[in-house]
Amino acid sequence: MTVRDFKLKDKVVCPAQGVGEVTDIVDKEIAGKRQKFFVVKLLDTSLRVMIPVESARNIGMRELVSDDQIKVIMSIIAERPPSLDNRTWNRRYRGFMEKIKTGNLFDIAEVYRDLSLLKMEKSLSFGERRMLDLAKNLIIKEISISKKWDEEKVLKEIEKPLRNNKKTRISAVPA
Repeated sequence: MTVRDFKLKDKVVCPAQGVGEVTDIVDKEIAGKRQKFFVVKLLDTSLRVMIPVESARNIGMRELVSDDQIKVIMSIIAERPPSLDNRTWNRRYRGFMEKIKTGNLFDIAEVYRDLSLLKMEKSLSFGERRMLDLAKNLIIKEISISKKWDEEKVLKEIEKPLRNNKKTRISAVPA
């Protein structure tokens, strides 16, 4: 990977951290080896993280989601999963956390959809509620910055398919 992949002021996504802006590219000596690092200021928290330039792609640092990808995300949220997970909450939690850690917004959309639908059927564990909030916030933040929409508008957009999915699920249940 070269420094040309990301440049100063680029908005980027850091897996499980959220959206940030590249504020600097610095040289540091770590364990006797000189390396270049992206300095990324996370937009939600103003926390600064340093990501090695050579491994930024490997750890999942990426560009913001595109309009075409947003359409795919909306279709994922609108999909009916084959079945809601019948595993115990802690096994579900581990599986969902693995998806969130990838930073892949498609995986995060599946977590958001599945936990939202599960929440309609039963109460979620504390960890699952926090994970649902995390997935929702990661989606909202990235789409709002990418589309230059306010977060409330994005929230309404991602909730629409869930409301339609709920109606479909209710009408599919025999009376």
